[in-house]
Amino acid sequence: MEQQCPCGSGDTLAACCGRYHAGEPAPGPEALMRARFSAFALGRNDYLLATWHPDKRPASLPDEDPTHWVRLEIVDSHGDGDQGRVQFRATFREGSRWGVLEEDSTFIRREGQWCYVDGEPRVTRLKPGRNSPCPCGSGRKGKQCCMRG
Repeated sequence: MEQQCPCGSGDTLAACCGRYHAGEPAPGPEALMRARFSAFALGRNDYLLATWHPDKRPASLPDEDPTHWVRLEIVDSHGDGDQGRVQFRATFREGSRWGVLEEDSTFIRREGQWCYVDGEPRVTRLKPGRNSPCPCGSGRKGKQCCMRG
């Protein structure tokens, strides 16, 4: 069975964000945001750095990241010419701790390619109970999903 895309589109990775990771340009800000989320989830630092605006790009990203990205929700997305914004929520786990990163991100099209410029991140810690719905969005109880054992 083919791997599902981490961005939550319901498509396979190859049919969704994987094609952007392989070099196809993302057609807009939301597609790039989804591909960047998938790159974070898959540890594709090369893609993250390549799609960051050169004036804002960090010199490097850590090879080992304790953050496990599990769910992306696009709240709003719009583009106007060569500029765009995407508001999203990304649920993550670090060890046994859960959180949600919310950001209103800015994107621009530069030399024909969309790139991430910046955003104002806000992190909220989650304290899900074992009988609560799992924060990954599966619809199952936490004890039957990501919070087992």
